[in-house]
Amino acid sequence: MIESVPKADLQRYLQVGRDALVWKLDGLSEYDVRRPVTPTGTNLLGLVKHVASMELIYFGDTFGRPSGQPLPWLAEGAEANADMWAAADESRDQIVGLYRRAWAHSDATIGALALDATGRVPHWPAERSGVTLHRILVHMIAETDRHAGHADIVRELIDGAVGLRADNGNMASGDEAWWEDYRDRLERVAREAGRD
Repeated sequence: MIESVPKADLQRYLQVGRDALVWKLDGLSEYDVRRPVTPTGTNLLGLVKHVASMELIYFGDTFGRPSGQPLPWLAEGAEANADMWAAADESRDQIVGLYRRAWAHSDATIGALALDATGRVPHWPAERSGVTLHRILVHMIAETDRHAGHADIVRELIDGAVGLRADNGNMASGDEAWWEDYRDRLERVAREAGRD
């Protein structure tokens, strides 16, 4: 029988999402990691910057363990959505470094506290601002995986690269012709269903 350790399981799932998100930057130019590819401006480096910021808040301030890391893009008076894109003077290395520092700070909080340790998320409504470490771990896994999913799509739109990580594409096997046929078939089905 495999024994599960709940905190370790949660932390492992969080790390898988973190790694997937950062991996989506590999091999791309500075332009491509910043390029907005959706009408709302979604871009790879902005996703990393946002998730790094959220980890620092949720595993730091929430539990009275501030990281000391300045987050001027979230300060009062900052431009709206400034955590969702990297300015020209914020390098990829700086943003990824911020994220790795966030990991270390978060992991220290996770290691120091029990799953039932309580904290408060100041920007959540009062009726649900009281939280446990367990709830924040689940929240950050969902947040990280949600944005890693965005990154999957953004990366595919940029250069066609897909997959969970370098050593595991987690995609159906098929060459370019197979995928083209598959997509065409889905388009036909969608058109057919749209006629009803």
